Amino acid sequence: MLNAIKTFRADETGAVTVDWVVLTAALVGLGLAVMSVVRGGIDDLTGDINNKLTENHTEFTLSSSGG
Repeated sequence: MLNAIKTFRADETGAVTVDWVVLTAALVGLGLAVMSVVRGGIDDLTGDINNKLTENHTEFTLSSSGG
């Protein structure tokens, strides 16, 4: 029984899978955190662009002058 516990404790066959799961979860969490921070800035910038495009209307007219 003691030998089986020592063998189980020394076995590392699933360690790489656990590492990848933890790393993937960390990357997903980091991506969600970055997305939530960047989203506020993008919404603000989109509003600023929309305001500038709607407030500045320039009309171009063609004049027919005898030349």
